[in-house]
Amino acid sequence: MVERLIAAAGTPEKAWQAWAGLHLLPRTQLRELVPHAARTVVVSPHPDDEILATGGLLAMLACDSAEVCVVAVTEGGASHAGSARWPEPLLVSQRRAESLEGLARLGLAPHTREALEVPDGQVRSHMQTIVCWLRQFLRPDDVVLSTWALDGHPDHEASAQATAMACSSVGACHLEVPVWMWHWASPNDARVPWERMVRLPLSADAMNRKKLALSAHSTQLEPQDTGRPPVLEPATTARLLRPFEFFILPA
Repeated sequence: MVERLIAAAGTPEKAWQAWAGLHLLPRTQLRELVPHAARTVVVSPHPDDEILATGGLLAMLACDSAEVCVVAVTEGGASHAGSARWPEPLLVSQRRAESLEGLARLGLAPHTREALEVPDGQVRSHMQTIVCWLRQFLRPDDVVLSTWALDGHPDHEASAQATAMACSSVGACHLEVPVWMWHWASPNDARVPWERMVRLPLSADAMNRKKLALSAHSTQLEPQDTGRPPVLEPATTARLLRPFEFFILPA
């Protein structure tokens, strides 16, 4: 089986847009995904994942005065290994600030963010802690969104698996969102559950807010002082700043 590798430039957005199957995925509406009475909980492996995966959804929920919580699993301290400009303690502080600013640009207050402070890159070894915390925090009528359990990034996959276990325990609805899948997969890729995927059209305001929110994450968008390229290169953001967001429904 072909590995799900996050390497090189990945599948270009032009190839995704040329695939008719992408445009044939069923459309959904905000309140079909999240009923009016439900709280939305987004479990984000790293600061910026909440924007890349669900920034448009969150902006529309904020506009509708809905109850929202973003659970920050890590503070992203491992993104700049070897950097003189961003030693890990300073990077953690900066990325937390970027996350709060990004949420503010979506229309969300600081108290909507809960931080678990799991070490970046070590989510799998802390899964039980995450599951226990989520079991205490979640409500049966929550709609809980995580990255996809086969997204290709270890922290994304472990966060999704922990979320699935917690949701199963409390009876909450769990939706998954592909992030790095758009990088390693190809159109009509058999490894992707297209039959369970829906797309949410974003309003113009939500799209603008999502772009503004992502721009708050400057540490991820700028070239690193180590000579490495930005964590989020233009090809990556192009795949995630579409006028739709994509959600994988429960099996």
